[in-house]
Amino acid sequence: MTDFLARHRATLDKALDACARRHSWTAYPESPSSKIHGEEKPAAGRARFEAMLGTAYPLQQPGEIGRTGAELSPYTGEPLGISYPKMDVGVLYEAIAQAMPTWRAAPADTRIGICLEILDRCAGQLFENAHATMHTSGQSYIMAFAGSGANALDRGLEALAYAHKAMADVPTSAQWERQFGKGGAARLEKQYHLIPRGIGVVICCATFPLWNGYPALCASLATGNPVVFKPHPSAILPVAMVTDVCREVLAEAGFDPNLVSMVADTREEPATMGLLEHPATAIVDFTGSPSFGQWIERHCSDKLVYTETAGCNSVVIESTDDLPAMAAAIAHSLCQASAQMCTSVQNIHIPAGGILAAGERVSFDEVAAAIVAAVEKHLENPQVLCGTLVDEAILKTIERYRGLAKHSGRLLRDSAPLDYPDFPRARTASPLILEVTEAARDLYRAEIFGPVSFLIRGDTIEDCLRDATTNARERGAITSHVYSVNDTFLERAVNAYHDAGASVACNLVGMPINFAAAYSDYHVTGLNPAGNACLTDLAFVAGRFRIVQSKRMV
Repeated sequence: MTDFLARHRATLDKALDACARRHSWTAYPESPSSKIHGEEKPAAGRARFEAMLGTAYPLQQPGEIGRTGAELSPYTGEPLGISYPKMDVGVLYEAIAQAMPTWRAAPADTRIGICLEILDRCAGQLFENAHATMHTSGQSYIMAFAGSGANALDRGLEALAYAHKAMADVPTSAQWERQFGKGGAARLEKQYHLIPRGIGVVICCATFPLWNGYPALCASLATGNPVVFKPHPSAILPVAMVTDVCREVLAEAGFDPNLVSMVADTREEPATMGLLEHPATAIVDFTGSPSFGQWIERHCSDKLVYTETAGCNSVVIESTDDLPAMAAAIAHSLCQASAQMCTSVQNIHIPAGGILAAGERVSFDEVAAAIVAAVEKHLENPQVLCGTLVDEAILKTIERYRGLAKHSGRLLRDSAPLDYPDFPRARTASPLILEVTEAARDLYRAEIFGPVSFLIRGDTIEDCLRDATTNARERGAITSHVYSVNDTFLERAVNAYHDAGASVACNLVGMPINFAAAYSDYHVTGLNPAGNACLTDLAFVAGRFRIVQSKRMV
């Protein structure tokens, strides 16, 4: 059997070092530029994607009872025409049960090595994955290559590094000796065994199907647990491709490929509940809507549940030394992926009396105008930054809030379709920006999925901070931002967000403020309603196995 750990040991060591020092490092190429890869790889990746269209995806799994799948490209409006196995979950789980004992008995280093090889081979299909993600999740090509490709792989490797750390902390054996009373010393030999929890179900979201897919896969599989992927009905293909790689590597390594499988479905015939309710499901990883995430947390108490949902991501503006740069940074978040990211900014809190910008008093209206102008600037090349809308329902959401603006605030920027010459039928919408006061807080105290945001006029900066942090505590937040040149206020704001169980970034400019860096940023705190788990820390992996021991006299 190939020693995959030896092959990839240097990569694992670098990941462990990056986790320890929290510095900037990536194991995978983040740019699809032909200047880096040449012309052949991008062209071959696109050809492989196009060859899959209109076919029966060749995923051979026990329990297939037909075919399913109804993906539509949000760029072309056309069906992908790809079908996937429709599964009998009972039969599939029986096959998984037969595969489990050998995998559980395998050395941890063997499992770690196989996961490293899986990630490496998935990196080899980044170009076809980018097209698959683009035409299912609606991301731009560049975003799909990086955010759903290289960055997601890095998160998977990060989880794998923590799994290695957690398991390496448990010795396989120990010699123990102690004197009891006046008799001789008692000498014991102790053996320690890691026992996995059981089958892990990974429920992937529509917009970033592999963002939690890779970490959950590596965290569970490395610690001895089989994995069943449950992709969103809108974005099956990227998950199917990963499942295929997993099964290929497992089989090559001499293990049952059914240790990783996929259960696809459609909106009309959902399969998620059958997986959640199956008594053999022991672990659930979920990324998606807050309502369903909270339902899983409440109703799957007999399982180990990890959730990442969404929240009221906010910005509090007290002052700045560079108004255009700050406005550009905020506007980038309003446009990026059409605000369909769990890190997208939604609520921007500005005091009614305005702010200090480079030492000069600037009114609320001037700050608002700067942000709107920065959005317009970003929209000069919208296809690269905005992508498309993953769901038709987002257009109805935009229409609803456009109507609410007439009664609850002021429409600062209307939403409209974007012009993509390459894709004239693309489903798109530019940012809708509303001005409101705290009197309309029922409108903005929940995540609004898609390009809808609020400039919230607070009476004072203290009111702004209180409102933003209260929403984080009660409704959740994954990212929060404060802009201030006042160190005293900045410290007070950071403490207020931390007390609300939220992380916060201060004065970010000149970079995508949505970006969450693998090996450095702890993504989601688990301390507010935006999710109960963090990508990635020891807690994300350590509970996926337990320790049993035996001891005997020697």
